[in-house]
Amino acid sequence: MEKSEISDDSAAEGDNHLREDGDRDYVASLARGLDVICAFSRLTPKMTLSEVAKAVNMSRATTRRLLLTLVQEGYAEKNDRIFSLRPKVLQLGYSALSSVGILDVAQPVMNELTQRTQESIFTAVMTGDEVTYLARSTPDRVISVSINIGIRLPAYAVSTGRVLLAAEPDEVLDRYIDRVDLTQHTAKTVNSKEKLRDVILEARRRGYSLVDEELEAGVRSLSVPIRDGQQRVIAALNACCPSTRFTVKAMEQQLVPELLKAASLINQRLLG
Repeated sequence: MEKSEISDDSAAEGDNHLREDGDRDYVASLARGLDVICAFSRLTPKMTLSEVAKAVNMSRATTRRLLLTLVQEGYAEKNDRIFSLRPKVLQLGYSALSSVGILDVAQPVMNELTQRTQESIFTAVMTGDEVTYLARSTPDRVISVSINIGIRLPAYAVSTGRVLLAAEPDEVLDRYIDRVDLTQHTAKTVNSKEKLRDVILEARRRGYSLVDEELEAGVRSLSVPIRDGQQRVIAALNACCPSTRFTVKAMEQQLVPELLKAASLINQRLLG
């Protein structure tokens, strides 16, 4: 074992190790464990120890301890040399949203919206550089858009991500755009960072984001922000529709008012 790995590993063992700035309330091992969880995504749902270590920029020794701790606690699993997350990790997101009551408030509003529009409705939050879908309501259609609860998608390619990025301060948005790698999912996917910034700022001005077949051909997505009692954007309310059922113009005319009204109702109920 290399010397750097020994010192790094020992630093991760205790709960009272300090940051370089001397902050005695900072638990480095917890922060590193969260980084390891966030390293897994839709594009990298399964990784080796070496791949995780590279993704989080930690030594193999530290990464191994963190991964095995997650396995022991039921948040991850190990199959031969491959690690992946288990559904229990969703409790972290549910706990955060449940603490402000959003899931309890949002679900009945989503159900009502699905009944009125007969479209698939979702609630999503930012998790690192991706969005995670935490709640859904689907219509009684033979053909409907199916997004599994817990799925994580790249924020730049979906309307939920763009409307949530639009709510971030400029400096946070700048850092995201600087580091993001744009993958061409379809012929329509935004393929330049300059264009990405433009469409996010457009979502900020409009108060909604509409993405036309950029992640998946044949699917259009519309999202508006959900705000808490302090008017902070905490989630996105989303409608996903097959492109054969709605044109872009029709979505803007028919669904934008419906989603904005539903998001406003959620906000009012959170104010309680």
